[in-house]
Amino acid sequence: MMKKTLVPKKAVKVAKPARKTAAKEKPSIRLLKLIVTALADKKAEDLRVLDVSKASSITDYLVLATGNSEPHLRALRIEIERVLDDEKARILGVDTSKGSGWTVVDAFEVMIHIFTPENRGKYRMEQLWKDAADLPLSKLL
Repeated sequence: MMKKTLVPKKAVKVAKPARKTAAKEKPSIRLLKLIVTALADKKAEDLRVLDVSKASSITDYLVLATGNSEPHLRALRIEIERVLDDEKARILGVDTSKGSGWTVVDAFEVMIHIFTPENRGKYRMEQLWKDAADLPLSKLL
């Protein structure tokens, strides 16, 4: 009696579904748009967004804004925290030293700095990050 030898079948390649042509927006861009809109709605002044992703290992975007007083800084911070909570975004830290004139909210990919006018001029964050790309607000609002 002859022994049957099993010959493996050729592997059949299954075609992968085609990728959609429209690229999905990065989550950090969506969050960035929500933050910028919230700050603009609460009358933050001199709003700027810097793309620091190529120069920073700790964040992708810096949002810089000016509030006209300590109570305004507090209102802006509360609004940012509301947006982040609604989006279930991670908040790594918040620095709100009373009377400092500078509030920082670290949301990992987006870091928000809100200053009083005096401190905005004093700390000159735009100068510290002068190599960063300035994102046009028209694309974010």
